[in-house]
Amino acid sequence: MRPWLRQAGTAVLDAVLPLRCLSCGAEIAAPGALCSTCWAQLDFLGPPQCRCCGLPFEHAAAAGAGEDPVCAGCLAHPPLWDRARAAVLYDDASRKLILAFKHGDQTHAAPAFGHMLARAAAPFLAEIDLIAPVPLHRWRLLRRRYNQAALLALALGRIAGRAVAPDLLQRRRSTPSQGGQDRNARRRNVAGAFAVRPGRESLVDGRRILLVDDVLTTGATIDECARVLRRQGAAGIDVVTLARVPPPGG
Repeated sequence: MRPWLRQAGTAVLDAVLPLRCLSCGAEIAAPGALCSTCWAQLDFLGPPQCRCCGLPFEHAAAAGAGEDPVCAGCLAHPPLWDRARAAVLYDDASRKLILAFKHGDQTHAAPAFGHMLARAAAPFLAEIDLIAPVPLHRWRLLRRRYNQAALLALALGRIAGRAVAPDLLQRRRSTPSQGGQDRNARRRNVAGAFAVRPGRESLVDGRRILLVDDVLTTGATIDECARVLRRQGAAGIDVVTLARVPPPGG
């Protein structure tokens, strides 16, 4: 469908049908947004937080001395990327939104989520040369029909005015779901699963890449993507996700 025709169709639908909250379905004033009640239920993340993974510290004093504190997890297991940020905590409220977007065909939520990503990545967004999503394997992409990370990356790129390469990375083999696996099992699961897509190598060398995904859990998938980009000569690698899972005991 031509872009102008799609835009015209969307305008007609917006004029006829009431706009609905992405979470609860209540009528709202702006398309692709949340009502004030559902917005207030989201736990937005921000300083004080680990400069590396973005894990929030409970209190400013817990961040320790200095302006760039690093959490115990990053000190014990330094990630292969430089900085990561997430918009919200992965909890009951955000899980409902993300699962509907990821598995429920609510792709119209991407623009609203793009604004949330832009807010989270604001500290380093101006330094980024290229935005790229974590890829799906082709068989999973065929079943799902879209890569939610690619939709997020494209939405963020439009908002930030940054170039996006939706196919920069490829998943060379299908990997079992990471759900329920610990850090070590997740790392073994994705080891060697990613590569820079042939013909895209020049987009990586000497450039700062922003990886986009829906949820950051242990960071195993992002780490493996970062490993591939480092080998290809990336100058730096940052990460932004819609949500992050708190560490055990966090």
